[in-house]
Amino acid sequence: MVTAMTTLSPPLLLLLPMLLMCGLLHLASTAFPEEPGPLNSIPSEVVRRHPVFLGRAHRSSLRLEPLHIQRILKVNRTLYIGARDDLFRVELDNVMGDEMFYSKKRTWESNKNDIRVCRMKGKHEDECRNFIRVLLSRQDGLFVCGTNAFNPLCANYTGDTLEMLGDPVSGMARCPYDPKHANVAIFAEGNLFTATVTDFLAIDAVIYRSLGDSPALRTVKHDSKWFREPYFISAVEWGPHIYFFFREIAMEFNYLEKVMVSRVARVCKRDLGGSQRVLEKQWTSFVKARLNCSVPGDSHFYFNMLHSTSPVIRMHGRDIILGVFSTPSNSIPGSAVCAFDMEQLAGVFDGRFKEQKSPESIWTPFPDELLPKPRPGGCAGPGSKYNSSNSFPDEMLTFVKTHPLMDEAVPSLGQRPWIVRTMVRYQLNKMVVDTEAGPYRNRTVLFLGSSRGTILKFLILPNSDNTVTSGNILLEELEGFNADKCGEDSPQARQLLSLILDRPSHTLLLAFPSCVVRVPVARCQLYSRCMKNCIASRDPYCGWTRGSTCSFLRPGTRIPFEQDVEQGNTSHLGDCDGLLQESFIEEPDGLVSL
Repeated sequence: MVTAMTTLSPPLLLLLPMLLMCGLLHLASTAFPEEPGPLNSIPSEVVRRHPVFLGRAHRSSLRLEPLHIQRILKVNRTLYIGARDDLFRVELDNVMGDEMFYSKKRTWESNKNDIRVCRMKGKHEDECRNFIRVLLSRQDGLFVCGTNAFNPLCANYTGDTLEMLGDPVSGMARCPYDPKHANVAIFAEGNLFTATVTDFLAIDAVIYRSLGDSPALRTVKHDSKWFREPYFISAVEWGPHIYFFFREIAMEFNYLEKVMVSRVARVCKRDLGGSQRVLEKQWTSFVKARLNCSVPGDSHFYFNMLHSTSPVIRMHGRDIILGVFSTPSNSIPGSAVCAFDMEQLAGVFDGRFKEQKSPESIWTPFPDELLPKPRPGGCAGPGSKYNSSNSFPDEMLTFVKTHPLMDEAVPSLGQRPWIVRTMVRYQLNKMVVDTEAGPYRNRTVLFLGSSRGTILKFLILPNSDNTVTSGNILLEELEGFNADKCGEDSPQARQLLSLILDRPSHTLLLAFPSCVVRVPVARCQLYSRCMKNCIASRDPYCGWTRGSTCSFLRPGTRIPFEQDVEQGNTSHLGDCDGLLQESFIEEPDGLVSL
């Protein structure tokens, strides 16, 4: 019987290494509850029919160099692809058979001097190129940043012709120097918020605001209480704040060897920085907390490595965000998906702060009654005694500077992961969620990408009161990487970079370093000759229609159909053969019209 999650008291924190070890030993000897396999395993030959982008303008053109794709961005019916030295525009409604072609291409290479300096600093020729690491949509087009031979640059481009608007600007603190380093960028209220490193050696990690009407702000430099080797994952705008999700080495477990934990930090969008004495040109609102994604029990089993998050989605009447987590490489292999309520998450920042009284001390909660006023970490402006963060008292600003960490961790919804996969050959690392799946737009389907390029498709079932999930069903596991078309089949080539849902075409866009693959969200035609298989698939996108076939159901379809997503009950149906493999029909031919 699992027990409810509890918060460790400070004395018990000293026992954490022993608890972690006992938990690992216990899990090693008694495996997790059995994780059922997929209801349907999709034949590997199906992937060969999916449309693929290979960097070509038309079928007769040649692509000699590898693409080295870095970012993809979907804007309405257009897909922009940022690669090494190249930016592509692809029309999503103009697919020619089994390949997607670009309608526009813009080459943005590093100049000879930048390449020469890069080589002088000891970098390899292949590294001294312009890898596009920031690709954002703006009202007047695109905002693009590239590593530019370890001298990052940013520029505005038109969305239609991909012409550069004006001159490039410095990419420092907006784009990493090294394409292997993680970075995050988001526009909010006319300002660019970025999380990256500001220097060639990647020592100075920063959350930075720039390019808008507000003054440029950054996090405190070289302070391990603020950041310690962070790996930035994502950022979302919610309420008056920007929330940044990342993982880093935990300072609060300084009595252990390096322990990686997942974090969420936030800043006020309209922060103006501190006084001339404390936190000048630096965030006054930066606070961070740990994300708790763990399996409860006598000793919790933690998934500490955050890999991906969803946007903030409305589900069960609340704003939530989903995260894909894994165990460290030296632990029992496993991945999990946890959900976090944004109201609950924000509430953690209203709780107690954590402090370390001396370098040798363990970290303990800071007494609330000793907090300076106004409460540290808050936003100035309407509803506050202070119109501007510049006027915050120095005592409060000093506390913010020295106490950025919250004591409480952000609990996951239901106090446990929604999905757990352990002892498998892959690590889950990307996600996209469709909260409007099925003909009535009332089902939630979660697509998870793995380190091997496979896609797992889960049906999420809510509790009767719609507060949290009551379970999930692995509907399908299918191959996403097309080894026949995408070139070299290696672990690096199979690394899934991005996973996007294209709702109008009912497809997923999978970005790999050498290609972009377009995969239908469902393969209803595989069950088209067998009602029992169609119903048993429990796929909310599929239904048995009056034409005696298993068809894709467009949202709002008026054609009569049968499906049983909740139970998949087929006891009243006779047996029939397995999957239909010889006549797979690609989208959109198999869609049922309104």
